[in-house]
Amino acid sequence: MAEPLSITNVNVFDSVEGRVDGPFDVTVGDGTITSVRPAGPSAAGPTAAVGPGNPGGIQIDGAGKTLMPGLIDAHWHTTFTTVPAAVATLGEIGYVFAQAVVSAGDTLLRGFTTVRDLGGPSFGIKQAIDSGSIPGPRIYPSGAFISQTGGHGDFRLPSEVPRGIAGHLSYSEIVGAAVIADGEHEVLRGAREMLRRGASQIKLMAGGGVASDYDPLDVAQYTVREIRAAVDAAENWGTYVTVHAYTPRAVRAAIAAGVRCVEHGQLLDEETVALMAEKDIWWCLQPFLDDEDAPPLAGPNRAKFLQMVAGTDNAYKLAIKHQVRVAFGTDTLFDARLASRQGAQLAKLTRWYSPADLLRQATAGNAELLALSGPRNPYPGRLGVVAEGALADLILVDGDPVADISLIGRPEEAFLAIIKGGQLAKGAELGDRF
Repeated sequence: MAEPLSITNVNVFDSVEGRVDGPFDVTVGDGTITSVRPAGPSAAGPTAAVGPGNPGGIQIDGAGKTLMPGLIDAHWHTTFTTVPAAVATLGEIGYVFAQAVVSAGDTLLRGFTTVRDLGGPSFGIKQAIDSGSIPGPRIYPSGAFISQTGGHGDFRLPSEVPRGIAGHLSYSEIVGAAVIADGEHEVLRGAREMLRRGASQIKLMAGGGVASDYDPLDVAQYTVREIRAAVDAAENWGTYVTVHAYTPRAVRAAIAAGVRCVEHGQLLDEETVALMAEKDIWWCLQPFLDDEDAPPLAGPNRAKFLQMVAGTDNAYKLAIKHQVRVAFGTDTLFDARLASRQGAQLAKLTRWYSPADLLRQATAGNAELLALSGPRNPYPGRLGVVAEGALADLILVDGDPVADISLIGRPEEAFLAIIKGGQLAKGAELGDRF
């Protein structure tokens, strides 16, 4: 069990209102925030977690610093974030998992205390993190993404088609990266298998992708009835389906089938965005631009990437205009350098949002999206806020991230302490013990 913890005289980022207030004394015990009180002697009441009468507690002086909720990445791939694509698809799976363990620890040290994993074999890593065997963020797992033949999740080699020529399952299916499913019955089976394994939500590929070789970006994937089969399975378990899609046709089919969230959507038109707002559909957008964070693609995939990023500005503008509920996610794949820029990519949202609004999006806002998993939520409790009773996932920032948003892109120097579930993942040397 974690030692009781107190952070005194600290300013606090209110992720609901989007402002920094303070100073406060914040106390933590048994994995949750036990009190948030105005700083000073009056805060040292009977509910304080630490003090001279409570041996074993840790107290950190927060003067001149800001305490904010742990960041949430709503589109992450725990297993495939840092290894090259060729290694992920052809390499020794033990090596892939070993690198994923390292990446999980690095993710936590960037201040991302929670991620929503949207495709890949993350169940084992999640179990190891939750048991305390390895450091890493809370993981809301989807398990294998569900894809039609020739869809965005079909990474089979040409020699693996037709199905069964080299075995009943392809390598990506065997390791739990993908479920290749055609027809309502196969989609239903695939969704049920992921729910059986512990998925908190279902991820389905509903349209063409950038990194996949067989599908142009403009194609719609799956019929409404096929998507509805996954939605039915998820709803029976009290959770939801999110879909990979860029185009109006793909998104409209997904909405008609009852999905609750759309990933990407850079090529959407105004009519479709208005429909998303009307139906209260979440939109998990990424700040994809042809800049220093562009993935190293070539040939047709590079052309698809340029086609997609040309719509990024318009997508954010339409989302803001129609007040769609937008979530932040990076969707980093196959690139350790890009993974290290997780916070910097969040900071890029100042192109469309104020610093306070983008921080709200990556904390309290993303936490609302995670709550859609209902009874399948692997971490019951309130995330994304600094408030009494909330889960104690916190970052102590050396400065004010609302005044200087670049701080979140420099976690090594700017994040003095990172707390997950009341335990210090970074910054133990700052505390005085009582």
